[in-house]
Amino acid sequence: MGKPIDRRLGHHLKRAEQELGAAKHSLLRKFKLNTPQYTVLLVLQEEPGLSGAVLARRCLVTPQTMSSVLGTLENRGLVERKPHPIHSHILEARLTRTGRALLGKAHVDATTVDEALHAEFTEEEREQLVHLLHRCATALADCRVPKEDGKAEPAE
Repeated sequence: MGKPIDRRLGHHLKRAEQELGAAKHSLLRKFKLNTPQYTVLLVLQEEPGLSGAVLARRCLVTPQTMSSVLGTLENRGLVERKPHPIHSHILEARLTRTGRALLGKAHVDATTVDEALHAEFTEEEREQLVHLLHRCATALADCRVPKEDGKAEPAE
C-alpha cells in the first residue's frame, strides 16, 4: 500500500502550494483578481509584449487557461492585445495604464504573503529550500510518462 499520506513528500508540496494560493487569493479578492490574473499582470509589467503562448509558459498554466485569463483582463481594460508588427497572427499583450495602476495596488498586498514566507527562514534555509524544490521539480519531470515518440510530455 505504500507510505501513509502524511509521510509522502508530494502531499506536503501540494499542501504548501494550496496554502500559498489561498493566502494570495484572499488578499487579491478585493482587487477582483485571482492569482493567475495577478501573475499575468506581474509578468507583463516585467516583460511587455509577450504572446499568450509565452505567457502560459511563464505563468505555469495551459494555453487554454491563459486565453481565458487574457480575455478577462482585456475585457476589464487591464491588458490590451495588438498584432505583432511582423507576425500579425501573434497578439502581443501589454498592460494598460489602468492595469499598471491596479497591479501597483494589488502588488503591495500580494507581496505580504511572500514576505511572511520569507521571514520564516534564514537566508541559508531559503537557499537550501530553493535548491531542494529545484531537485523536486527535476525528479518529478523525470517521472513523466513518455509520449509515443519517446519524449517526455511537456510541462504546462
